Amino acid sequence: MGSSLSNLNDGATNDSSTGPSLGDIPESCIAAVFMYLTPPEICNLAGLNRSFRGAASSDFVWEKKLPPNYQDLLDLLPPERVLGLSKKDIFAVLSRPIPFDDDNKELWIDRVTGRVCMAVSARGMAITGIEDRRYWNWIPTNESRFHVVAYLQQIWWFEVDGTVTFHLPPGIYSLSFRIHLGGFGKKSGRRVCNYEHTHGWDLKPVRFSLSTSDGQEASCEYYLDDVKREEAHGHHKRGFWIDYKVGEFVVTGSEPSTEIKWSMKQIDCTHSKGGLCVDSVFINPIGDLKDYRTKSFCEIS
Repeated sequence: MGSSLSNLNDGATNDSSTGPSLGDIPESCIAAVFMYLTPPEICNLAGLNRSFRGAASSDFVWEKKLPPNYQDLLDLLPPERVLGLSKKDIFAVLSRPIPFDDDNKELWIDRVTGRVCMAVSARGMAITGIEDRRYWNWIPTNESRFHVVAYLQQIWWFEVDGTVTFHLPPGIYSLSFRIHLGGFGKKSGRRVCNYEHTHGWDLKPVRFSLSTSDGQEASCEYYLDDVKREEAHGHHKRGFWIDYKVGEFVVTGSEPSTEIKWSMKQIDCTHSKGGLCVDSVFINPIGDLKDYRTKSFCEIS
């Protein structure tokens, strides 16, 4: 196929008697095909010739690649930054993180799917005891997109809560916590971890939960540190960033905005726990509403 495309493209510069070339395809037809391609695929094809380049810059094409609520994302930016931009340029701007809420939260669109993603820093959440340096510390690090994580030394009542309200596009979303067992840093240029304060996470599970303003709920429990079981199965959590999925929720688009609340807690005060880094919460799109409707129909059937 690559050879055929190359030959067709080469034909654009030869005499018309050699046959049709890519240059003979109307730009409107190319744009219609681009509607079924991903943004990276469109950009890769833009260099073939002038018609492809024109179609790859068309507002008609890129309007369909943007999420339906893209104006809500633009409203978080200074007006002068997006003034006069083409839809392609708007897509490029929105595919980079857009901070809001004192830079403790970020929104962006996925460069392949065009769906809205969100991250919330530990600084944007309510953490029990965070102001007491006997329990918690803020650790600067390049391993977080927010460049800082909350490190727990020791505590009895462990609870992290958060909430966000935004006009998310219709779809299916998942929510997860990004957590690291043990402390970490650099020594002689190499990443090193220490587990001096890591304890208590193997005694009782941590309970994760989420809820939405339209009544959806999800919860689960994880043992954050189960060394014996991890060794038996060849999996190790210590020293790695782990994403703990809390659950999924559906946005139908019937409401102007969706409020999402989440929590992570282990409040059994019969033992202390510590040696844990909390980075952020991620809200990621995982499917379209049609996927949810199809799944629901199959379950009913």
